[in-house]
Amino acid sequence: MSKQIVSTEAAPAAIGPYSQATKIDELVFTSGQIPLDPATMEVVAGGISEQTKQVMENLMAVLAAAEADASTVFKTTCFLSDMANFAAFNDVYASYFPESAPARSCVEVARLPKDVLVEVEAIAHIK
Repeated sequence: MSKQIVSTEAAPAAIGPYSQATKIDELVFTSGQIPLDPATMEVVAGGISEQTKQVMENLMAVLAAAEADASTVFKTTCFLSDMANFAAFNDVYASYFPESAPARSCVEVARLPKDVLVEVEAIAHIK
């Protein structure tokens, strides 16, 4: 088994004792991505749609650094601070998986880091 830490400046730097992703053999496991602008490390302005777009852009950047992409994702876990945002979240999320959406769990949580509205993590196969 080969383990490799994935890091890219195209996504927010880790804000704790974790890596952006870990590659193990042909799989990549991403850490949860929140809506931080990688350049400023600030939460993007706006509501659930803007935050989801930034989360997904961050996730795609981490996947790219790991030699994966949306088409190789087979499982995501999505955390919402309020299920009332589910439909708006889904609209943006779906645009990143136009061909075949991966398996997914989506749950409401009491609180997310920096009080953001959404966080998404993924497991993918390396191309």
